[in-house]
Order: sequence, then C-alpha cells, then structure tokens
Amino acid sequence: MEKVVLAYSGGLDTSYCVKYLMHEKKLKVHTILVNTGGFSEKELEDIKERAYELGSSSHINKTILNEFYEKAIKYLIYGNVLKNNTYPLSVSAERIFQAIEVINYAKKVGAKYIAHGSTGAGNDQIRFDVIFQTLAPDIEIITPIRDLKLSRQDEVAYLEKHGVHYSWEKAQYSINKGIWGTSVGGKETLTSHSALPGTAYPSQLEKQTEETITLNFDKGELVGLNGSKDTPVKNIQKLEEIASAFAIGRDTHVGDTIIGIKGRVGFEAAAPMVIIKAHHLLEKHVLTKWQQYWKEQLANWYGMLLHEGNYLDPVMRNIEVFMEDAQKSVTGDVTVKLKPYHFTLEGVASDHDMMKSDFGQYGEMNNSWTSDEAKGFIKIYGNANKIYHNVNENQL
Repeated sequence: MEKVVLAYSGGLDTSYCVKYLMHEKKLKVHTILVNTGGFSEKELEDIKERAYELGSSSHINKTILNEFYEKAIKYLIYGNVLKNNTYPLSVSAERIFQAIEVINYAKKVGAKYIAHGSTGAGNDQIRFDVIFQTLAPDIEIITPIRDLKLSRQDEVAYLEKHGVHYSWEKAQYSINKGIWGTSVGGKETLTSHSALPGTAYPSQLEKQTEETITLNFDKGELVGLNGSKDTPVKNIQKLEEIASAFAIGRDTHVGDTIIGIKGRVGFEAAAPMVIIKAHHLLEKHVLTKWQQYWKEQLANWYGMLLHEGNYLDPVMRNIEVFMEDAQKSVTGDVTVKLKPYHFTLEGVASDHDMMKSDFGQYGEMNNSWTSDEAKGFIKIYGNANKIYHNVNENQL
C-alpha cells in the first residue's frame, strides 16, 4: 500500500483528511504534528493518541521551537514586523517550517504523497505547496478539503459516518496556536462587520489590576524579564503567560490574500505585541534616523515575503543580514505596564540612548551651537523651498 504523510494538527480538517485518505484513496497514512509552541506535553500525547485512533499507521510530534525562533521570530522582532501595521504573522511565519518538517518525514518513511488540510481560498495552501514543490518536487500533493470544496458541516458529517464524533460547537472556530500568537477564524471573520465573541479566544481575562514588567534586550534579543535572564524562547513563553492573563494582544487583521481576495482573521498575541512595541521603542532611542528608516522599508518587505510563503528566496537572507547588523546597539531595558486588554510603554534605560548626549535637549536648551548658528542652518535648510516658490509663484 502506498504511503502518504499528512501535516496533522488534531483539528477538524486534518481529522477528516486521515479518514478520507484511508477510505477513499486507500493510502497508508502517516501523520506528523510540527509543534511551534502551541501545545503542552499532555496535549501532544492526546493528539498522538487521537491520530492512532483515527487510523494513522505512524505518528510523530516534532517540536521546533528553537529553530523557529532562530530562523524567523528573531528577525520578526528585529524588524518590528506587523502585517498591515496590525498582525505579527502569528501563523503565516510558522507554516514554512512546518512544511519543511513534513517533507523530511515524508522522505524518511518513503512516502509517495504529501497531504494537508488547507482550503482553496486561503494562504496556507500556497505556503505549504510552494515549499513542497521546491524541496520535494517528486512527491505528489493531495489536498482533500481544497479539491472537494468542503464545508465544515460536510467534514463533521463525514467523520460521523465513519464513527468519529466531533463537536459542532468546537468546529465553528478554527484556532491555530503557536509561540508567536494564535489565530482565530469563525463565522464572524467571514463578514466585515461582526466581531469575534470574547469566548472564541483561548485566553480569557484573569487579572483586573495593573502590573509593571521590564523587558531586558541584548542586541535586539529578549534575554530577560525583570532582570531574570533566560533564553529568548523561554522568555517569550514566560511573557505570554504573564500578559495573556490580561487578555492583551487581541485584534482582527484584514489584508489581501496571496490569491487576491480580502481576508479577515482574529488573533491574540500577547507576548509578540508587547515585545515588538517594546523593541521598537528601544530602537527609537538607540538607532539613527536613517537606520530606522531603511530597516523599516526592508522589514516591511521581509514580512510580506514571509507572509506569502517566499521564505526560500535568497533576498530573505540578504535582508536578515542587514536587520541583524542594525541590532548592535539595541541593548537596554524597556518598562511596560500591563492592564486589562492593553498595555503602555513607560520608558527605556540604555547605555546607547542618544537622548543622553550632551548636545542638547529637545525643546529646551542647546549646548553645542549658538543662536546665530541655528539661524544660519535654518536659512540654508529652507533654500530649496525658497527657490521653488520664487520661480513658481502662487503654487500653494
């Protein structure tokens, strides 16, 4: 019997795929869950047990937190990447690395096919397929949900037919959780006007008081919280636990999908939003105007290309070199106040803070130039405008 490797999440779509591939395609199904930080050890064991119950011939859970951080998250922080100034690429970034691990497993078990549960109307189908076609061109791709244009009700009914009971209430929301945030899709996100109910988010408000924390950065990486040092991955997880109790980081992202239609998705990303905003504030104090400007341009492109599945383009490695080099002086502490549903940035402390220079204080007294020098600078600075309006009268 020919083998197929399925990118498995334990959710409705991939549960359907297991049964479909077995019964309709007559394939021997091997499943792999690539954990990017969204599952506890108990959840991973439960999912593995569920995969075998559904009929998987083999199942592995592969955790790639450190690799995911080093190859993606680190650069998303360096670049303060927020798609459409909103979305921290919570799910889109991880799909690339999940696809790579699926390929590795398919080659290991000698599979002729690779399968995933993406629909035909979203971005994930492209992210997966581009990586599969590039790194494993000889392995055929099977996509049951896309090919059959199935609704969630269709999937639930098919599973029921094969003795698998799936809660319809649970099936109404598609939740993808990882270390860099959780996406939440449902009937409300199919509209332009409806908001997701608070109960749709995995994290609920637990703390009503305020709490002040300090994020410790070293060359752009989060190396500690409140002075307690640990690895960036562990610090992200700790911060997520702290900040998610305030239900921070909830929002709805609206953007243009790779296939050209508008898409809307809810998300919660407490730690990513706090880290990105804190990191950006620190950069404002320690980077020059032009460092900030060009890094913003490149980071915007980097985020767009990653979001659209173009991680393997060599230009991504070029941009990463620039962003990492720009982090040499991004070292210091940022104080953040956490509150129910939001947070505020209080300030920074850094040896590289250019506000501490002896040249002057904004809006106050200057120490390094005279008033005549200031007047002369302003006169020359305005020359281009003077020349234009002298030649072109009444152009306002």
